[in-house]
Amino acid sequence: MVRKEEVLARTSNGLDVFRHYLPVKWRVGRNFLNPLYADSKASCNVYYDRRSGTYRMKDFGNGDYSGDCFFLVAKLKGLDCRNAADFVEVLHTIDRELCLGLDGDIPTDGTVGTGGCRRLRLVPGARGGGAGEAGTDTEEAAAPFDRPEPKPYRTTEKPFTDAELAYWGASGITVEVLRRYGTVSLAEYRGETREGKAFGFSSTPAEPMFGYRGKWGVKVYRPMSEVRFVYGGHTGDNYCFGLEQLPSKGDLLFLTGGEKDVLTLAAHGFHAICFNSETSVIPAKTVRKLVYRFKHIVLLYDTDKTGLECSEKHRAQLAEYGVKRLVLPLPGTKAEKDVTDYFKAGHTREELMGLFLKLLDTLYGDTLAMLKSCEIDYDHPPEQAVAIVTAGDVPLGSEENILCITGGEGTGKSNYTAALVAGAIMERETDADLLGVRVEPNRKGRAVLLYDTEQSEQQLHKNTGRLLRRAGRERMPEYLHVYCLTGMSRSERLTAIVQSVDRYHYLHGGIHLVVIDGVADLIRCANDEAESVALIDEIYRLAGIYRTCIAAVVHFVPNGLKLRGHLGSELQRKSAAILSIEKDENPEVSVVKALKVRDGSPLDIPLMQFRWDKQAGMPVYVGEKPRAEKEKRKEKELAEMAREAFARQEKYGYIELCELIQEMLEVKERTAKGYIRYMREKEIIEKEGDCYVHGQGRV
Repeated sequence: MVRKEEVLARTSNGLDVFRHYLPVKWRVGRNFLNPLYADSKASCNVYYDRRSGTYRMKDFGNGDYSGDCFFLVAKLKGLDCRNAADFVEVLHTIDRELCLGLDGDIPTDGTVGTGGCRRLRLVPGARGGGAGEAGTDTEEAAAPFDRPEPKPYRTTEKPFTDAELAYWGASGITVEVLRRYGTVSLAEYRGETREGKAFGFSSTPAEPMFGYRGKWGVKVYRPMSEVRFVYGGHTGDNYCFGLEQLPSKGDLLFLTGGEKDVLTLAAHGFHAICFNSETSVIPAKTVRKLVYRFKHIVLLYDTDKTGLECSEKHRAQLAEYGVKRLVLPLPGTKAEKDVTDYFKAGHTREELMGLFLKLLDTLYGDTLAMLKSCEIDYDHPPEQAVAIVTAGDVPLGSEENILCITGGEGTGKSNYTAALVAGAIMERETDADLLGVRVEPNRKGRAVLLYDTEQSEQQLHKNTGRLLRRAGRERMPEYLHVYCLTGMSRSERLTAIVQSVDRYHYLHGGIHLVVIDGVADLIRCANDEAESVALIDEIYRLAGIYRTCIAAVVHFVPNGLKLRGHLGSELQRKSAAILSIEKDENPEVSVVKALKVRDGSPLDIPLMQFRWDKQAGMPVYVGEKPRAEKEKRKEKELAEMAREAFARQEKYGYIELCELIQEMLEVKERTAKGYIRYMREKEIIEKEGDCYVHGQGRV
């Protein structure tokens, strides 16, 4: 029977217990950071209590960590000293893990053989967990963190026997894994106690002995013996097995309770490390570094009482780093409690990965449930989006997409968009002049909405009259709503659009077309990246929710084939098509050209022309520009693109140039390759060896 008084007598009145379980540098009577939780202010100390004649711990920052050495061990082990059975377990734990020899099972006469020790200082942990340095000298124990010289030790290695390889192989651990992690078979281990007395172990078939080698020394592992772990050398403050074998980057890292579990996981293709034991403090600085290298860090401890409590405690302490906790479906008995037992029972890597996926499903449940509705089901294709605006056979604006219309002042953008609205309020196919495009008839009488942020109320009224005449109507249909937003603040305009679109969607059974003439006036600055991204995301979201096409008119001049500013960049990315309206050499004629189309090349779309007709009192379509004009435009704009590209660097490889064209012109790979062939034909670029350089055929 282990008695409290005997434990105190053998541990310098409890001082050795504190030295053993507090793995940081500290001195009696001096404040230090408590390693048992995320302490931020040094207000914890160990002191000698004259009234009780024992050493005690006082934490002024957290009263939950104040008490004697028995209280500390109970706290670490999840026990309660007020419970008699728990207190007895605390006494036996200290006796066993500090090798005091009080229960009669371990000899204390200084001799050491198989199953014996003389107060070998062992770090806690029944299955995987570490050990300490051999020694009993009280003076050395009083300040072990002053870095005393490690006692000499000697090991004799030998080849693994068939029986030893079978022992490791039962967990799937191969010779290659053992070699990679510095695990050897030992014939003998010889060391010294702190008193300078020699002791040692010898390997036998019944009690094999292995060593985990490190730069600091060796950790002796005797799986079949009473004394299972002993350190030779000095581990330093933060012992971590498997750290050196980790890759520079990875997706999943397990934190386990022991070295054998690390080897087992490595044998099954997982990355893993362990610290001294499950009860050891996990250094936050180590986890902080690993967070940048691994997507997931997961605690995978034993499923017995100690393992479950410690893994939950570590998860809470490391929550800020996103450390997760996975519990194996094992009963927690001595034979079935860790990942080595899990694989030994016949489970596979795929099954463990399945448990991890279930963990992710739990963590990401809400997101995955929401994402499920966004998943493409190939066997059940989505409803085909209707092309609302087309030019020839090329769709420019379809349901759930944005059509961008841009150009300079006085080029006819508002009149052009009015023609789109006119087409949208027609309820059947007609021969109406829609300035070169076709607009899907509004057969179901769905809402058509026009928001203008620049024109005066009088001018917008005139434009509304023109679009009605173009549509062959004398009065506005009830589903057409035209708004002048110049009298509203910029912050109010977007709210008004969002809410009115929603109302008319329900009022008219859907939205056929939305035109926002002056989309840049919905934010403070078109060059503000955050505002621009948020605005275009919202417009794109509205188009998707209401399954409509939203035509966004941008009032600034395009630069070649790219739009200017952050707003232009966002529209460039999100729009299904971009149409630019410019004045022709004849200032009475406006030319509509495509800067981007989702399918095909914008430079292959005809150049459409319209001009003002006094008799009609509105713009009229005057046909396409001749093919030669289209070719001239294509050559000119590709030359401008090449000039800009080769101003950045002198030479490009084929793949590099193809990717650059895709980026600059927002076209697909097939189209970009066609542009390279065209530019070579026109000598805009020339091939020089394996690279392309700027040619002489510049426009």
